[in-house]
Amino acid sequence: MTAFGFHASHEQVHPSALIAAVERAEQAGFDVAMCSDHLVPWSKRQGQSSFTWTWLGAALQATTLGFGTVSAPGQRYHPVILAQAIATVSAMFPGRLWVALGSGEAANEHVTGQGWPRKDVRNARLRECVDIIRALLRGDEVSHDGLVTVDRARVWTLPEELPPLFSPAVSTETAAWAADWADGLVTIGQPVPVLQRIVDAYRGNGGRGELALQVHVSYAETDAEALAVAHDQWRTNVFSPPLCWDLDSVAGFDEAAKHVTPEDMRSSVFVSADPEEYVNLLRGYADLGFDRIYLHHVGTEQSRFIDTMGERVLPQLRKV
Repeated sequence: MTAFGFHASHEQVHPSALIAAVERAEQAGFDVAMCSDHLVPWSKRQGQSSFTWTWLGAALQATTLGFGTVSAPGQRYHPVILAQAIATVSAMFPGRLWVALGSGEAANEHVTGQGWPRKDVRNARLRECVDIIRALLRGDEVSHDGLVTVDRARVWTLPEELPPLFSPAVSTETAAWAADWADGLVTIGQPVPVLQRIVDAYRGNGGRGELALQVHVSYAETDAEALAVAHDQWRTNVFSPPLCWDLDSVAGFDEAAKHVTPEDMRSSVFVSADPEEYVNLLRGYADLGFDRIYLHHVGTEQSRFIDTMGERVLPQLRKV
């Protein structure tokens, strides 16, 4: 059975308000949750970006939900530090954390002062980091010389249960590449045929574990209000790779989005005021075999969305 989750957007909402939101989401009937892991927001209008690993401890303590997040080891996060964070959270909350390991975006990573590598180099660096993190989570002492350097590192507080390390993928090429190492796959909402090809690329190349999907939505009392919210908050997120990977500042994203129209939002955000349309959308995604589907309402006010999903959408989905 598909689990339906709430996505907590650190770029848009103060961390204290996000704790209240995930508590409300659990009470409304959401099964699981996930959150972003960024240093900066996508737009000055969003205006937040709290530290994921501090917040996760509080969120897991405040709820009984399982959580996931997408982090990028290799530049802003040294893999040893990220392994320690993963191990500590997993030791305190066994079986409730998954982490997707990605190659990152320049906006978050450039702060180290290192150059921004080509995508093939970033993938190679990520693959090194995956092996380093896995070894550290097993309790091994690790030394490594490559695109990242590790000198006699060991994580001392270890989880009893190793958390799954997922791969994020928005293309069939990345999904096929990840099948060799990932414990699961997470992708974003796209047309059903595109998602089917991503799933097939992962499974067809031996990909194991669960499939997770994050869906950006905008809900309001009217379609016009929902579209206005999406355009205000999420118009800097309509850009495809490599642009979204390589822009390195909030100002750059805001400049690039000046010509994005409200109607352009429909390509990346599901915009609707009709709960029945959400039911139909999510049933279609569940039929593709996704084990977890996370809903991200792209507005900053979350309560109305959470309550509507809990009252009028999630019960319908569980009837199937």
